[in-house]
Amino acid sequence: MSVKSTREVDPIKNERTGNVREVGAHAIWSLSSCKPGFGVDQLRDDRADTYWQSDGQLPHLVNIQFQRKTTLSDIYIYTDYKLDESYTPSRISIRVGTHFNDIQEIEVVPLSEPSGWVHVPIRDIYDKPIRVFMIQIAVTSNHQNGRDTHLRQIKIHSPVENNVSIPFENIRHFSTVEFKQHATIR
Repeated sequence: MSVKSTREVDPIKNERTGNVREVGAHAIWSLSSCKPGFGVDQLRDDRADTYWQSDGQLPHLVNIQFQRKTTLSDIYIYTDYKLDESYTPSRISIRVGTHFNDIQEIEVVPLSEPSGWVHVPIRDIYDKPIRVFMIQIAVTSNHQNGRDTHLRQIKIHSPVENNVSIPFENIRHFSTVEFKQHATIR
């Protein structure tokens, strides 16, 4: 697994390529705990100046449940050690499954003073994107032994399935009148 954490990692840029799409809006999000005014809405508002703040004992959990089995390829987590210090995660566990009772850990992500987007590729044993109903992001420890945590943003990416289409060069070889009419309309 190769986790990247730099200011150059940009999930929005990856979405603009058309190869992936953000699917977090299709999920139901829940948290193990949160301070009032620092919950899911702040975690998903596309702003780096707001954040989720946990309120309780470790591990701190972000549960993301999809209504149908969804293919996931990448998770992006925005953190800022310079602003959050002891609230910044130092170790995150990624768990997947169909529901709360069968989730299994698939990745452990060590973080060292991260500032910006942390990219976590999600793959199966064959290096393919995984299909899941549920993903859980668990903060298992913080920098400086901090108790509560701050996560500023989370984005979940799914690969865009390529539609198989006939190349335009091959269209000219069809000879029916109806097909030629449609070919010239394009």
